[in-house]
Amino acid sequence: MERCMQEIQIFDIKLQLLPEKAIYIESLQSLLVADVHLGKSETFQAKGIPISNQVNQQTLDRLQTLCAQFELKQLLILGDLFHSKFALVDEVLNSWQRFLKTLHADVQLIIGNHDRYLTSSLQSLSIDCTDMIQFERLLLSHEPTPKQNYLNICGHVHPCIRIRTRLDQLRLPCFYFDRDQMLLMLPSFGEFTGGYEVQLKPGSTAYAIADSSIIPFQGSR
Repeated sequence: MERCMQEIQIFDIKLQLLPEKAIYIESLQSLLVADVHLGKSETFQAKGIPISNQVNQQTLDRLQTLCAQFELKQLLILGDLFHSKFALVDEVLNSWQRFLKTLHADVQLIIGNHDRYLTSSLQSLSIDCTDMIQFERLLLSHEPTPKQNYLNICGHVHPCIRIRTRLDQLRLPCFYFDRDQMLLMLPSFGEFTGGYEVQLKPGSTAYAIADSSIIPFQGSR
């Protein structure tokens, strides 16, 4: 099935919302993803819950395929690259290093709540970390951090929307845009993550991801 991205413009910034749960900004040659959560399987395993390790490689394979489709200068990860200290095992780190070798772009991690206690370990792995990125009228953060006259793009929430009909209902990941706050939330990129069900309100739009398509649902005023 052919991929169908959704292009939107906020202020003078053109954004391509991708069904792969990422945003591409052509003017910056930058790809944005959030909440990758590598090593979540290992975290559960450390607590005695058997979860397959394959989820890490599946997530990185998806990211590698996506990056290869663009001429990138930057891959910007909006928080929660790794899930916990139990994620920093050889198998996960080796997979991450193999992924980096395929990438011809800089990688920058905005520290998320799951990364916060791993900062010293991440820096020792030569992962470039920062609290947020501000560029012209664009503010990138992990948690929602609205700022007047800026577009705040963030992760953390893992937004999804429930679509209901008379006979059925479906829960889909989505990009969620709150125009009143100039806040755009990315869906979680990781394979093994949950989602928070957002409610449409006046001035908001949920760009639901269904297979290779993006379908906008707008809150009515």
